Amino acid sequence: MQNARSTPGASRLNATRDAVIGEIRNAPLLSLLIFVPVVLITEMVSPEAHTLLFFLSVLAIVPLAALLSRATEAVSTRTGDAVGGLLNATLGNLTELVISLAALQAGQYLLVKASIAGAIVTNTLFMLGGSFLLGGLRYHVQEFNRVSARFQACLLFLATVAVLVPSLVGNVDQGAATLHKLSLGLAVILILVYAMGMLFSLKTHRELFASVSEASEEHSSWSLATSITVLIVVTLFVALISEVFVRSVQAAAEGMGMTPAFVGFIVVALVGAAAEMTTAFSAARANRLDLSVGIALGSASQIALFVAPVLVIVSYFIGPEPMSLQFWPGAVAMMFIATMAAALLSNGGRGAWYVGVLALAVYAIFGLTLFLLPPASPS
Repeated sequence: MQNARSTPGASRLNATRDAVIGEIRNAPLLSLLIFVPVVLITEMVSPEAHTLLFFLSVLAIVPLAALLSRATEAVSTRTGDAVGGLLNATLGNLTELVISLAALQAGQYLLVKASIAGAIVTNTLFMLGGSFLLGGLRYHVQEFNRVSARFQACLLFLATVAVLVPSLVGNVDQGAATLHKLSLGLAVILILVYAMGMLFSLKTHRELFASVSEASEEHSSWSLATSITVLIVVTLFVALISEVFVRSVQAAAEGMGMTPAFVGFIVVALVGAAAEMTTAFSAARANRLDLSVGIALGSASQIALFVAPVLVIVSYFIGPEPMSLQFWPGAVAMMFIATMAAALLSNGGRGAWYVGVLALAVYAIFGLTLFLLPPASPS
């Protein structure tokens, strides 16, 4: 009889444990959580093993990102569209944000900017193209809401313009002070535009963004307390692993013949988006291309209009110096081309497997170019 009752804290902890164990059974990807303690132990025992720590931290971040995505989704389904949209804006790309904050604090601005540009390009080309390809291999033609896709593409175009302007100002030598003031002002504008975009899509014109797919709405089995507990605990672990990742990335990249720009643009972007990719690809295979397109373009616009401006503002408090929105010319060109590709791919409201091949080919061209021709100097 003594064990018949338990304290609320113990019950919540047991519920969280059972929820995580259940998720691991349903998602084999989460079995990689074993690498979380392995990374922390290795970092204490052999802190100079940079290459090993780099690979182990990558393997550890992937399942943590999956858990963050799952917990964010569970919270959003229980708080309504408005609050859920705000949570998705804040937490949807939390993995990339935490990694970037760690790099920002270490003064690795090239890695931060490469991860921002890479995340935008990865979501608009690799994730979107992969969804078209995998869905198209099962279904002859798939349809999605092109109004929603065009809306996200327009937001991406705005963000690309905001990045292009300080890059042009930097090239004509207007001075660092002017560049930082301009970047700070643009950051505020982008955040305001993103907030109003959420109001437009979730409140005033939500009927325009209805899914064209016939699929039942799935509700999470996690309680709100369990979801919030998982969010807090996993975020702490992501922060710890991100510090190890940032400390090891430069030496590991040099040892493997890669530059920080390539690592940020390709590796960090793919690792941070691993959980979202799994959901997007699975949805495409289930003939829910609306969901896949929404995840890919929504995540890209979220990074461009929310994560990047937040990093600019936060750099005034935790960075060695303020970070600007000036990117190297190649990154600006790749983001612009990816944005145009997203607009063209989503214009018809239909997807097929060869469309995915075209998007993946552009992504492969960018990756190969960046590996062989890295930025000449930090930006």
